[in-house]
Amino acid sequence: MAQHSKGPRVVIVGLGVVGAAVADELVLRGWTDVTVVEQGPLFETGGSSSHAPGFVFQTSPNRAMTQLAQRTLDKFDGLSVNGEWVSKRVGGIELASTEARLRDLRRRVGFAQSWGVPAELISPEQIAALWPGLDTTGLLGGLHTPTDAVVKGVRAVEFQARRAQAGGARLLPWTRVTAVHTAGSKVTGVEVSPVEAGGAGTTESQGPAESRGAVETQTLPADIVLLCAGLWGPGMARDQLGLALPMLPVEHGFGFSLSTSTGVEAATEVVKPMLRHQDFAMYLREWGDRIAVGAYEHRPLPVAPEQIACAEDFARTGIHPAIHPFTPEDFAPTWAEAQRLLPQLISRGPGMAGLDTARSFNGIFSFTPDGGPLLGPVPGTAGLWMAQSVWVTQSAGVGQVMADWITTGDPGIDTHGLDLSRFDPAVVSTRWAREQGEESYDEVYDIIHPRAATLRMRGLRTSAFHARHRDLGAVFESAAGWERPLWFESNQELGEALLGDQPLPDRDDWSAKHWSPTVAREARHLRQHVGLVDMSSLPRLWLHSAGHPTADDAAADPEAHPDTHGATGFLLDLHARGLLSRRPSKTVGGIVYALLLDERGGVLSDITLARTGPQSYHLGINGPLDTAWLQARIAERDTAPGEGLQLTDAGTGACGLGLWGPQARAVLQSLVDEDLADEHFRFYRARQLRVAGVPVLALRLSYVGELGWELYAPAEFGGYLWDALTEAGQAHQIRPVGRRAFESLRVEKGFRLWGTDMTREHTPVEAGVDFAVAGTAEPGAAAPRRRLHALVLEDSARVVLGHEPVFARGGSAPLGYVTSADQGYTVGESIAYAWLDGAGHSIGEPVEIDYFGERLPAVVAAEPRFDPRGTRMRG
Repeated sequence: MAQHSKGPRVVIVGLGVVGAAVADELVLRGWTDVTVVEQGPLFETGGSSSHAPGFVFQTSPNRAMTQLAQRTLDKFDGLSVNGEWVSKRVGGIELASTEARLRDLRRRVGFAQSWGVPAELISPEQIAALWPGLDTTGLLGGLHTPTDAVVKGVRAVEFQARRAQAGGARLLPWTRVTAVHTAGSKVTGVEVSPVEAGGAGTTESQGPAESRGAVETQTLPADIVLLCAGLWGPGMARDQLGLALPMLPVEHGFGFSLSTSTGVEAATEVVKPMLRHQDFAMYLREWGDRIAVGAYEHRPLPVAPEQIACAEDFARTGIHPAIHPFTPEDFAPTWAEAQRLLPQLISRGPGMAGLDTARSFNGIFSFTPDGGPLLGPVPGTAGLWMAQSVWVTQSAGVGQVMADWITTGDPGIDTHGLDLSRFDPAVVSTRWAREQGEESYDEVYDIIHPRAATLRMRGLRTSAFHARHRDLGAVFESAAGWERPLWFESNQELGEALLGDQPLPDRDDWSAKHWSPTVAREARHLRQHVGLVDMSSLPRLWLHSAGHPTADDAAADPEAHPDTHGATGFLLDLHARGLLSRRPSKTVGGIVYALLLDERGGVLSDITLARTGPQSYHLGINGPLDTAWLQARIAERDTAPGEGLQLTDAGTGACGLGLWGPQARAVLQSLVDEDLADEHFRFYRARQLRVAGVPVLALRLSYVGELGWELYAPAEFGGYLWDALTEAGQAHQIRPVGRRAFESLRVEKGFRLWGTDMTREHTPVEAGVDFAVAGTAEPGAAAPRRRLHALVLEDSARVVLGHEPVFARGGSAPLGYVTSADQGYTVGESIAYAWLDGAGHSIGEPVEIDYFGERLPAVVAAEPRFDPRGTRMRG
């Protein structure tokens, strides 16, 4: 990478609100060799930023999305362009006209409290006082967030772009990127050409020379290329990078009323709070002497890359490519409700008469499967980055995160739910992006349960046991395309004797969604007898060196060579650099639980390393982010001749089962020739077995805190393996067990779930996993700013689901927020894990968890709640 006083050479593609923000933030950090290529004119580029309504509601169930919105508004506070404001904190109100919505607003108050956003529930009378002229008939209340704001997208672009330009950045309008050049696996530059109809580089109207476009086709050398192409991103990624981006541009109806007597001057534009009316999938605000209304209550209108106008058309017609013709038939129901809310809109006539259809339009915005942006490095090409599917709401925050990430390697916040690599490449396709994007559009204002799963493209991936699951009455969820059993209706027949003196839990309506009392039966049965859990969807990898098979016979080489090369050398190098918390096992057949760490000691993931040969490892990982991270570390390694590191998917064409419970050894022993006694097959060991004749990699691990094994086999043996285990297990009361019971048992045992209980924002000490740190890797030198604690609710029948704020008993300021939570069916407790600020919280300390506005008493408790010494899984 070229280095000089200006920093590396950076080319940003797109000068919308994201490209401008990143350019500005890079220059502020001293990287001034920045070129921004824009196919349209400067500032009002014709993309989504140019027509965005500018509603910035900060509160989200996703903490990172809220942080990005907070950063965006903090940056824009007090800024102006030519005397005109960039943002205005008029506040926001979310309306409730149903009991379900009002209850959900109480939940959203909890999110706001957890993430530090001022918010309160207000009455219809208070709504009327904040919004004179609004008909509050039928409203039950609202959520008022006084620090939310309107942001003018074009002004935000102009302020940031001009400041970046003043700091040394170069802006190239009317210039199209025609190719991204690479050498090997590194980006080297971009090829650009002038947009002919734009008169690029030929007129003085473009301003000073440093902001004129390309005059001819040329290559701009670059060490880093960042794609901020907005709605053009999917087409550019497909055509120039060969990538399918999981995002979908969709049309969205946006209407303006005819002039009304708002009393608001054009320059002032907006005084009253923005309104969201989610029960009717709409929003509205003042727009000078008009009312602007947005509609989600219409059919999804996806836009293919070929349906987006080119820059030449924009230059010729002046019509923004991100604006499509208004469809009144889609907007009519929304307009009718707007007229009901604001009777003044009817004064211009009934029906659509009061709507300025000439000014109204369908604007194009982008939607991803989970509603998050696509940020971060592009796997496989060093120096290539993306910041796609970002709305104005998070724009400046994304600019800061991307600038930090690019310049230091540390984004500064948890990005696992924002990273473009979070989606499994096995399922990402144009059709999948469309289906999931349409669903995201449909649900944008719906009340979404945290346990709800997609309804689109179900059955995309099924395990080798799927037919058996269906026969047993499995209720499924979808995860990364996999159909995973949540529980089995066949287990309803488990007798009441199983329950002992613990009754089946009786949950409230919300926590009982996507749940069944059968979950409690399954959890207790596994603890008392033995259960079979489908683990096929667990992400797994093979790491090995050229010439070494992925699963060597451990007996052939029980003592591994102290090799500094190959797969073993790679892992040892990661440990020496502080990026892997533990060394791999010294012996073939050993398993190590370890953490992937960033340079600051933050927890990037937790994995298991099973050494199946001198240079072969079976890795249990958390998902595609781990794969991308490991691939990047391999790519940057100075590979020795013949080392040939290979990282391959271990799940494709395979199946997996978890066999756990006090009777697990008895079941498995009846199907193998080897002695499975503890002295012969110890905890955290791996062996190749023949289970009823099926070749199986057996890992003696337990994520539920019970004796047992993870068993992995080729998928073609799956049905036979399931049948053999269930038949052999009949004498030991074997039962299938679903994911809900699996999760409850995990929470009882206190095992952390990465991405929920710990992220890169946390150190091993803070997260309580410093036992997994050894040698050169440091668990975090600084004193903990917070810690993850176990809480036990005083009422064991109550359960929370995550993200709820935690308070001191009777307190008003949150101490932290809940991560994982569930009922501990085998310990008779309702358990929640929570991050609490500071390090001084003691066992027995009384706290309260806010659940839909109700304070649930709890205490800080010792952990784990089940089998603290871990004797059962080691037995």
